[in-house]
Formats: sequence, structure tokens, C-alpha cells
Amino acid sequence: MNTTSTQRQAELFRALMHPARLAILNMLRDGEACVCHLEAHLGYRQAYLSQQLAILRTAGLIHDRRVGWNIYYEVSQPEVFTLLDLSLGLVGVTTNDMHAQKGSPDCPCPKCAGKIEQRLANDSLSM
Repeated sequence: MNTTSTQRQAELFRALMHPARLAILNMLRDGEACVCHLEAHLGYRQAYLSQQLAILRTAGLIHDRRVGWNIYYEVSQPEVFTLLDLSLGLVGVTTNDMHAQKGSPDCPCPKCAGKIEQRLANDSLSM
């Protein structure tokens, strides 16, 4: 086996071997998210999340785009979800269990604010 390919594999696994980074990637299954969204849903401080996001970005697993004040992160290699799903299976957890664990706290990010406004509009229409 080529040393370069095994080195790249090791770097990939090194980037994945942290619970916060795995949690971030699992949050990004649903599409892009800003740091405030990740902060509200995962409970980590913004500075800590930024450090973990930088490691994932350096590993080439995520990319970002800026919209005004917000920076949105998205998985750049969706194949990583196959690897994460396999690892969940090895520890006896399903992706359905992972989705059940996701809460929906009050999140001030634009992504959630739009959902809240939509829900309020739907509630007022049904009255």
C-alpha cells in the first residue's frame, strides 16, 4: 500500500476522532448551517466550534460561504456520511437514533428564524 494514501487516511481519521467534530458533521447532514445554529443545537461555545470547524475545513471535509455576518458551513464530501453511518452501526446506534436525539432549541440563526416565522404564520392562518 502506498504510504501517501495511508498517510491521507490517517489524516482523515484524525480529523474525525473528536466527539464535537462528529456532532458537527451529523448536524450538517440536514444541509448547511451557521455557527450560531450549531452553537444552539450542540451547546458548544462559538470559539470552540470555530476551532473544530477549522480542523474539518483543513481536512477538506467541509467548506464555508459568507452571507453578511453569517458564515455557513456545508459538508464538501458527502461520502463521509457513509463512513459515519458504518461507525454508528459498529457501536450499535442507528441514524434514526441520531435524528431522535436532535433537539430544536430556540435558535436565532436565519435558518431557524425563517422556520419560526413560517410556523407562526401557519398558526395564525389556522385560527
